[in-house]
Amino acid sequence: MNYDVIVVGAGPGGIFTAYELAHAGRGLKIAVLELGKPLDKRRCPIDGKKIKSCIRCQTCSIMSGFGGAGAFSDGKYNITNQFGGTLYEHIGKTEAIELMKYVDSINLSHGGEGTKLYTTANTAIKRVCLENGLHLLDAQVRHLGTDINYVVLENLYNELKDQVEFHFETAVTGIRRIDGGYEVDTAKERFTCRRCVISVGRSGSKWMESVCDSLGIPTMSNRVDIGVRVEIPAEIFAHLTDELYESKIIYRTQKFEDMVRTFCMNPHGVVVNENTNGIVTVNGHSYEDPSKHTENTNFALLVSKHFSDPFKDSNGYGESIARLSNMLGGGVIVQRFGDLVRGRRSTEARIRESFVTPTLAATPGDLSLVIPKRILDGIIEMIYALDKIAPGTANDDTLLYGVEVKFYNMEVEINENLETCCPGLFVIGDCSGVTHSLSHASASGVFAARRILEEI
Repeated sequence: MNYDVIVVGAGPGGIFTAYELAHAGRGLKIAVLELGKPLDKRRCPIDGKKIKSCIRCQTCSIMSGFGGAGAFSDGKYNITNQFGGTLYEHIGKTEAIELMKYVDSINLSHGGEGTKLYTTANTAIKRVCLENGLHLLDAQVRHLGTDINYVVLENLYNELKDQVEFHFETAVTGIRRIDGGYEVDTAKERFTCRRCVISVGRSGSKWMESVCDSLGIPTMSNRVDIGVRVEIPAEIFAHLTDELYESKIIYRTQKFEDMVRTFCMNPHGVVVNENTNGIVTVNGHSYEDPSKHTENTNFALLVSKHFSDPFKDSNGYGESIARLSNMLGGGVIVQRFGDLVRGRRSTEARIRESFVTPTLAATPGDLSLVIPKRILDGIIEMIYALDKIAPGTANDDTLLYGVEVKFYNMEVEINENLETCCPGLFVIGDCSGVTHSLSHASASGVFAARRILEEI
């Protein structure tokens, strides 16, 4: 065998798998195969001047490379079992929290020291939410910020590069079982290993399905999250973000009884493009450095859609909506909330005259032509509900960017060790369909590494 362990994917799950294995002092030969580029070579060509929108690079540097899609996120690590995935169902609630705290300690020791840990404990905001039909979920939130998150990843890579072989810009084309381990094919060469850990994130969901098909690994239908990213003046949500930073709020709509939730809150942040398998969607980032703060706060409003027989392709459904947005707007569409409720499209003039200055150059348009009515009705209802606890949320000039889609892999059947029915093949992180956050994905990497060390 070329290696004792091959890790496919250098996102948070893959990084913490390699970290735990390398620090065990067992002299293991470890390789990490990554589709994207090293951290210092990850560059998005959008500069806001010459290039204002996504040009659909062959490999998106925002989504792929060392650090995964979380590398240029706002670096929020939510320590909780209430959201971010169902890792606790496999390993237990206590161990899941302990692993998330362990990951937090590693981040702090690699450049994250001094960053703030927020908590929902004993907050009066929970009561205010309940009085208005909203539900605030419990969590501790470590906010590194996009800038400090980059420093942490840089330090982790510098520590690992002499103990782990990294192969960047290496697309894995297939994985096969062989006697005593696995054969991993890439466009460049073939590798063999005794154990393999797959951690390719949400953007690798289609590839993960093909691997499961080829190896006969059972999967179950999962969900897709569809919604918009809201951008408002930072003052409107300041009483929430100053105390909690990230407030995960859930609302059940009166019209359809659908669940709408806030996601990925970025105080004083920026709205950005994402390219997933050639489809341009929207996301948000924020920085720890005050000099990089903007006057706006952004967050997502998402509705989860689950499907049953005969339709099972939840990701395909989300992709079709995102493609429609790309077709109409050439990428991301932006619309004033006032225009949306009046049934008219936004224009460049209306956006320019808005009191909220957009942080992303998006195409003014009409989201009602893209997002299904039931989902859009739920989002509008949620905005009015949030306006009760944060007056100004439902202002005419509130900006809505669409679409935001969170793709989830078909949930892979794994056991209590995060191991598939193929012995020695582990599936972790967001590509497993089990985790949906930086903290859960990182914790799953540590857990899988420890199980491998026990087996060895």
